[in-house]
Amino acid sequence: MDFAKYKNDLILKKLGSRSSINLISSKEMFNRIKEIPVIIMACNIRIKHVVPGIMKASEELNSIIGFELAKSEGDLSGGYTGQTPEDFVNMLLDYADKYKFSMPFFIHADHITVKDTSEKNVEGAKKLIYAQIKAGFTSFAIDASFNEIPDNIKITTYLSKEIVDNGFGLETEVGEVKSTGQEAEITTVEEAVEYIEGLKSNNVFPQLLAINNGSKHGNYKPGEEVHIDLKRTLDIYNAIKKHNVCIAQHGITGTPLNIIGQFADCGIRKGNVGTEWQNIAHRGLPPELMAKMKMWAENNGKDIKFATKEFKKEIDDIPSEYSQKIMDEAYIKTKEFILAFRSKDSANLL
Repeated sequence: MDFAKYKNDLILKKLGSRSSINLISSKEMFNRIKEIPVIIMACNIRIKHVVPGIMKASEELNSIIGFELAKSEGDLSGGYTGQTPEDFVNMLLDYADKYKFSMPFFIHADHITVKDTSEKNVEGAKKLIYAQIKAGFTSFAIDASFNEIPDNIKITTYLSKEIVDNGFGLETEVGEVKSTGQEAEITTVEEAVEYIEGLKSNNVFPQLLAINNGSKHGNYKPGEEVHIDLKRTLDIYNAIKKHNVCIAQHGITGTPLNIIGQFADCGIRKGNVGTEWQNIAHRGLPPELMAKMKMWAENNGKDIKFATKEFKKEIDDIPSEYSQKIMDEAYIKTKEFILAFRSKDSANLL
């Protein structure tokens, strides 16, 4: 397969002598599959040991894959995972080189969040985007969904320039996706149309729109049910597909596979999976390390995910029998997702 046309000069410069690695921009890829009922999985990597298993399954099932890191997970100071943009990209490329990973993949900047219109927050996001482009990210999600739609459009337009100019993929968001235990209004068709048409009037053309369709970030709490409004999702997709925009689904961890199997029929073309990989990594870490992480989280009144940065060196340096266990479980789970997402043999679509 020839993926040269998906590699711009910035990607080729980053790859250097590793040019056989199929790192691509997500723009042309999502444009290519926009009318095909297939979902490409994007994996938030908080703990690196899951990556080889994900790559192995992707290779075996001939599937395009994405790897992503949200602003909160890895900003210029490393976020709560202790990974800067440069650290993240280098880790992925090292694994791809080590395991001779040949599948096309993109590196996505998830949730570049701008919570208000202040110059500090907007310019901070812009600085992060520059660093991510320099590091080797090839796909970007600008999330100004906390703002009213006119401000969301204005912020997204301003921040998307470098992304668009370099031919990288663009995802935008309207209707904030909350964490489990929090409630939010489902995105309406009218809101989605107003937002996309507002961007279009500013010559900004995203490939993907993230919406609130009832999904949640994180682990569902005991007794908390999964409520995803696929009818609303399909209605929004039908209203915006004329603009060549599809749906990005956030908050998939904990969603039953039979529901996931319906996503592709509702215009969903990108599926984010994050907490699932953290859960797999936690199950495979040495028990004494996991106990220390839980105690730290409890003593500091924080979610266990925030212990990732505090114990990063110990996590990275676990004995091989533990990293192998994590790799094996990630491999099995990735195959389940790829099959449910209908992305087996998706590499052939390019």
